[in-house]
Amino acid sequence: MLLGRAAEQAEIDGVLADAAAGISRSLVIRGEAGIGKSALVEYAAAAPGVRVVRGGGVESEAELAFGALHLLLYPYLDRLEGLPGPQSAALRAAFGQIEGPEANRFLVGAATLTLLAELAAETPTLVLIDDAQWLDRSSSDALLFAARRFHADPIAVIFAVRETVPPFMTPGLETLRLDGLPSAAATALLDERAPGLTVPGRTRVLTESAGNPLALIELGTARRDAERAGHADPVHEVGPLPVARRVQESFRTQIAGLPAGTRTLLLVAAADVGAGVDTILRVAGAFDLTAADLEPAEQAGLVALSTDRLTFRHPLIRAAAYQQASHHQRIMVHRRYADALTRPEHADRRAWHLAAATTEPDERVAAELEDTARRAQHRGGAMAVSAAYDRAGRLSVDPAQRARRLLLAARAAYDAGRPDRATRLAAEAAALTDDNGIAADATHIRAQVEYERTSPAADAALALTAAELVVDDDPVRAVFILTEAVCCARDAGRRDLLERAVGQLKSLDLPDDSPLLPHVAAQIAWADLLAGRCDPAVDAMAAQVREARTGTADYLHEVVAAFSGVLLADDASAAAVMDTAADRARAAGAVQWIPYIMEPLALAQLLGGAFLDAETSVAEGVSLGAELGMDTQVAVLRAVSVWTAAVAGHEDRSRALAADIGPLLTERHPVHAALVSWGLAIGDLSAGRFDPALELLDEICSGTVAYDFLLRSVPDHVEAAVRGARTERAAAHLPAFEQWARRGGAPQAAALLHRCHALLAASDDAAEEHYLAALRLHDGVYHRARTQLVFGEWLRRRRRRTEARTQLLAATTGFDRVGARLWADRARVELAALGKPQAAQHSDPIELLTPQELQVVRLAAAGHSNKEIGARLFLSPRTVGHHLYKAYPKLGVARRIELAQLVL
Repeated sequence: MLLGRAAEQAEIDGVLADAAAGISRSLVIRGEAGIGKSALVEYAAAAPGVRVVRGGGVESEAELAFGALHLLLYPYLDRLEGLPGPQSAALRAAFGQIEGPEANRFLVGAATLTLLAELAAETPTLVLIDDAQWLDRSSSDALLFAARRFHADPIAVIFAVRETVPPFMTPGLETLRLDGLPSAAATALLDERAPGLTVPGRTRVLTESAGNPLALIELGTARRDAERAGHADPVHEVGPLPVARRVQESFRTQIAGLPAGTRTLLLVAAADVGAGVDTILRVAGAFDLTAADLEPAEQAGLVALSTDRLTFRHPLIRAAAYQQASHHQRIMVHRRYADALTRPEHADRRAWHLAAATTEPDERVAAELEDTARRAQHRGGAMAVSAAYDRAGRLSVDPAQRARRLLLAARAAYDAGRPDRATRLAAEAAALTDDNGIAADATHIRAQVEYERTSPAADAALALTAAELVVDDDPVRAVFILTEAVCCARDAGRRDLLERAVGQLKSLDLPDDSPLLPHVAAQIAWADLLAGRCDPAVDAMAAQVREARTGTADYLHEVVAAFSGVLLADDASAAAVMDTAADRARAAGAVQWIPYIMEPLALAQLLGGAFLDAETSVAEGVSLGAELGMDTQVAVLRAVSVWTAAVAGHEDRSRALAADIGPLLTERHPVHAALVSWGLAIGDLSAGRFDPALELLDEICSGTVAYDFLLRSVPDHVEAAVRGARTERAAAHLPAFEQWARRGGAPQAAALLHRCHALLAASDDAAEEHYLAALRLHDGVYHRARTQLVFGEWLRRRRRRTEARTQLLAATTGFDRVGARLWADRARVELAALGKPQAAQHSDPIELLTPQELQVVRLAAAGHSNKEIGARLFLSPRTVGHHLYKAYPKLGVARRIELAQLVL
């Protein structure tokens, strides 16, 4: 029984009960050392009827990539064959079982998810992770990735975390924070474990332990022993020390009373808590010690010895055993470990012991650590890579080698999602060398960090600085850096930065057969298009889109090509390029690219009128972007949702979302800040509030980003002005739109231009001719319905009632089909004015699905199994089944086979 923890035990009981019922839950138990986290872990582990999968962090192994995950899943490695192929290969590579391509950390997370879900499918499962603050970063990333994605699986995940600086972050998971025991429980525990204390001693222990159970036990016992020995005030109780430090001092006192040989053997065990007993005794033998020297520590209850493991009763005992030794003693122990660990599978541990035993630069040790970094990179452990390269850099004799290794440490830190560390290491690397290549890469890393930390403009400015360093000597590297500069300058609406980037691109000396030439030409063309010069821009951008559709480009240039498609209103091509890229990124586990891929994909879907598809893309990008800490990119994606919510008639949601993300986007990302305003204007325009719509659209069409894809808001501006009887303002921005539409060649752009001319036509004949021409060119339901609506309104005002009714009915059907409810309501108002009121139609049942349900349903309709769908969407197969179970009644189907006809 745990004294004073009834509420916490009830919380754990609830987590386990939900898991047993098929409702996955994860819980993080947080608190200081000794507060009772491990006791609650033991309580959970004793729950009946569940499979317990148990692991934990080990401080000495915090730099060994996937070490903790390997220990956790080791009993189940025979099940790897049943995982999807890429996941199985990633996990095997992470654990060093196979040679092959570098393991992808996100695929390792997906494999962890699938493997644990399969265990839970057999019997309710509890995953217990103690001392999570000491998990190696690769293992913690994989476990948190999985924990956040369990949904309908009979599985619970509990992490016990000691509060540290910096803290171990667990975003998105429930947290149970442990405080000290209530007074009555603290008193009962002290009386039970340290009976016979004097009243003053008892009072002091209760006061200074602050209810910490371990402090109560250890300080109480020490106080009692001191009182019995005639010592009124033991040294370790004096002074304003934190509870955990006081407890550690108590352990140090106990260790100090042990024989010298026992203390040394405890130091050996503490120096590598992952070592087996045989290794510990082999190292101890170098100091003429044997297992017999451990007996006093066992009798004192400080350690427990089994056939293959030596375990410290509490992590603070291990810390005390290590810290009570002199620096010279620690170095000697680490050297003996390095001498003992000679087998190839111990190479990483040997390298770290060598590093711990080295106090000055040593190229031999630095080289071994660099080998460790390369192996960690193969296993996909980005933070382990960064730590190894960092320490190798510190031990490098040659300043050039030090700079190179620190730069590699910075890149790995950025890949691991540690921007502060990446920036610090990159700046340090650049300061150590005159090598322009290293300085350029270091500056490029700092630029990438600034996209999320400050703004795309800051990213572009630093990227330009980086490119200037290599533009002459390494034009290929310069292309990639300048591509980022161009994209970020566009995002920021900074024509000055864009022109500088394009100037550098024009100066590049690339071979005539370089595959990068079409991309360079298209990036240069962006500057022309965004300045309103369409003629020199369109051909190069269209060629880039065609090239990207072949599927031979890298992610960066595919994303850029998709933006070119959106800028040219070639939405179908842009979506096709990004659909292919997204599938490839999911399969490869390139999760960090998905939020960026979803941006042009969602825009192409939005502007093409596929609103549900756009919202589905946004949901996927936001989910992953939030997990990766991409605050700016999440806001960029959510700007699309302002638009989709408005067109669907959810005006309150649209305005609330705009208020939430608008300030950040206005400061950082003017293009999508304008998209937010456009979404609000669409809400006003569709509801017939023409004046406020016109004001918003005027700002967009006159702003610094007016020639971006926002040029496509001009037809809305024309409609708002004409329908609001402000015809004198209607043609203000039409010349630029007309030049773009005529030169771009997209049928949709030509159709919208005809609609504008129809609204502004001086004669009925001209207006009707333009309306009919627009309807012939439209290739999307939404925009066709928009033209049918204004055409129907025009026909009704001319008393051509039958023709008006035909167009308005078609418009209403189209709006209902795509879920544009406010537009449909406006069309129904026009029909009612004809004396033919029409009741609201039931929308497409597909609209009833959540974005995730829609993704799952479409993949199921295409014939994919639940396991295949889960692998693509980073979900467990059972969660996929749960989404299908919820989707079937919404769609009115009962069997999987019925989905194909309905959805595809």
